[in-house]
Amino acid sequence: MADYKDGYWLSGEELRLHYRDYAGDAAAAPLICLPGLTRNARDFEPVATMLDGRRRMLAVNFRGRGESGYARNAMSYVPLTYVQDVDALLRELNLDGFVLMGTSLGGLVSMLLTPMWKARIRGVILNDVGPEIGEAGLARIRGYVGQGRSFDTWVHAARAIAEAQADIYPDYGLEDWLRMAKRACKLAGNGRIVFDYDMKIAEPFKQPGGEAGTDLWPAFDALKGIPLLILRGETSDILEAPVAAEMVKRHGSATLVTVPRVGHAPSLDEPEAQHAISNFLASRA
Repeated sequence: MADYKDGYWLSGEELRLHYRDYAGDAAAAPLICLPGLTRNARDFEPVATMLDGRRRMLAVNFRGRGESGYARNAMSYVPLTYVQDVDALLRELNLDGFVLMGTSLGGLVSMLLTPMWKARIRGVILNDVGPEIGEAGLARIRGYVGQGRSFDTWVHAARAIAEAQADIYPDYGLEDWLRMAKRACKLAGNGRIVFDYDMKIAEPFKQPGGEAGTDLWPAFDALKGIPLLILRGETSDILEAPVAAEMVKRHGSATLVTVPRVGHAPSLDEPEAQHAISNFLASRA
């Protein structure tokens, strides 16, 4: 695993938030990574390993995930608040330019940030998400988010995740599921393995419109003129194929890469995903 330093910043209401700061070539625009709804900065370990210091990378933990503080108000667990939180980080960092990469929810946040930071964004990578979200995928996520399960061991956690997601990653073996469990879960103080997020994130998400809260096509249209890579899992129920095709058409110069035999979302260690990300970043200043 690539080495990193822990970074912290404060939200507008003084909530302490966390990111991983992987050192890299200062001449290259840093890569800012934003995770999915129930996920955290650990999901981007494969990308940090792939970069191997060629570019600085910051992997963010949204509020309520990983080492970031849990919100006092559960109704702040919405995309527009995450946008405000990341905006505060970007203002503190004051980077001349950067590349955004977002998985699922992180992609929604990336789109919403674009109008505010367009002059400094050197490129955007959307991992299996677009301005329209598949209803089947939303129903699936609403069915499990916020369930406070715990497990005796890492193997038990891995097997539980495998039972729920075997159709998403049909080629995974036990080692793959263990790796996913260790990214998605943590060891709690009582010795149990639990998912590494505040279960209260489910409260606003389960409300109508809670997954985005706004029409995202105008935000997506703001990406015009910005280099864009779209990764899509071949069997994704979140980014449906017609929506991905419309994104390419409306943007005009986006690159769409389909990761075979994967659903929502590519884990970013697939050869196709890594090749696409590497090529995309190679042409970014």
